[in-house]
Amino acid sequence: MKEGHLPVLADEVITMLAPAPGSLQIDATLGGGGHTERILEASSPSGRVLGLDADPAAVERVRARLEPRYGDRLVLRQANFRELAAVAADAGFGAVDGCFFDLGLSSFQLADAERGFGIRTGGPLDMRFDPTRGVPAADLLATLSQEELASLFRTFGEEPYSGRIARVIVEARRTSPVSTAEQLAALVERVAPSRAPGRRRIHPATRVFQALRIAVNGEMEALETGLRAALDLLRPGGRLVVLSYHSLEDRIVKQLLQAERKGCICPPAVPLCVCARQPRIRLVTQSLTPSEAELTANPRSRSARLRAAERLVA
Repeated sequence: MKEGHLPVLADEVITMLAPAPGSLQIDATLGGGGHTERILEASSPSGRVLGLDADPAAVERVRARLEPRYGDRLVLRQANFRELAAVAADAGFGAVDGCFFDLGLSSFQLADAERGFGIRTGGPLDMRFDPTRGVPAADLLATLSQEELASLFRTFGEEPYSGRIARVIVEARRTSPVSTAEQLAALVERVAPSRAPGRRRIHPATRVFQALRIAVNGEMEALETGLRAALDLLRPGGRLVVLSYHSLEDRIVKQLLQAERKGCICPPAVPLCVCARQPRIRLVTQSLTPSEAELTANPRSRSARLRAAERLVA
């Protein structure tokens, strides 16, 4: 564990990605740099890695820690992975041997009291990966109607108590803005049972925080764009490896891989394929989850699910 960051399923990621000396790899979600470091080590002495992150603090933190050791083998860009196609081409990674996505928050983001990602660390409700773009979460809480808030929590958080949570937020903001993580968490705790079905060990506000973060950063649209770009960038035999942490992300990953594995996009009513679209990938693994040992060492990995695919010639 380095600087408080423990990469999830690190050994499995390297096994699935299979980086080799001389290979070009992309880490589309730099985070704390734990996976990037493993990829650089596994592809020593000549493999190169392009690391992206929308969060400028993450990029600078990894730059300070890894550049002195790996030099120009590590190329860093501050960018959201929705920009992957353009950024990769510009950086000289137009055709690569592997692309990795870790869709979870880093320990640094969760611990940053100025960003509002963490329920227990508090701070202003910002939640933007890139603090210079978009609208902070507090602005959504201040401007969306009760119906819009309920829909947001239900759609992006799969929150069963979305209606009552939206109602209590709207009632509270009539008196004063809901602008900090502590305020929002306390409001949710008032109306959402902590032992509701499916909640298990998580804080009752976890799904609401997730929904706001997804909405603020446009994560679902960015994910599909980034995954498609990654498949386009992969050479035949190149690997795509994705770590997701909730069902919405995993569903997008799974459905996209299934479609690319099938190839044909003809309607079911058409008896014979007329589109001539060939499969672009084969699955390397359906789904991997953390071992009991990893869950004990890193409880934050409990919801992680890894999927991997290999690019075909088509």
